[in-house]
Amino acid sequence: MTLAEFQNITPIANIASILKHGILSHVQASKLPHSSVALQDVQDKRDVKRIPGGLALHEYANVYFHARNPMMSRRRTEANQLCVLRVSTEILKIPGAVITDQNAVSQYVRFSAPDRLHFMNLDYVFARNWKYPDDQIQEWRHSSAKCAEALIPRAIPPQYLLGAYVLNASSQSQVHAHGFQLPINLDPDIFFH
Repeated sequence: MTLAEFQNITPIANIASILKHGILSHVQASKLPHSSVALQDVQDKRDVKRIPGGLALHEYANVYFHARNPMMSRRRTEANQLCVLRVSTEILKIPGAVITDQNAVSQYVRFSAPDRLHFMNLDYVFARNWKYPDDQIQEWRHSSAKCAEALIPRAIPPQYLLGAYVLNASSQSQVHAHGFQLPINLDPDIFFH
């Protein structure tokens, strides 16, 4: 499987700011008014994590390999207020870029240089289902892998945006109203609808 893009889950309310400033790290975003989909318990863990040989985790802008993941599943009731931004894989050429094989706060995460991407099992990351009714440990592993990330120091500039996915026509209109001129695709499935 070839990686076509990265994806970022964000409230539609953030679109105008992202078009101006890019996708920001937690630290950079905290300096601007914004809405967040982040879960506080996860943010508390991210706040104390440091990338080996790099910055604090909250100094990186993060995007998922695939937004149809456990995070989106937990936010499915808010889907009409969210969009998934499509982000170019060219971000991996930004100095200091890091990839993870699972959620960056997992105890077993591996942080790698982008040239290690070919070692990742993308079929596993992009699998539709991560539930294993008879194997809780495998379910935890796969759930974490579904949240694999690319981490970019400080910000992902807006020129790396390729488009967006939204739940429905109403969400599409909202994204357009914020000045988004890139392609917007309706994709209820990515939002678990």
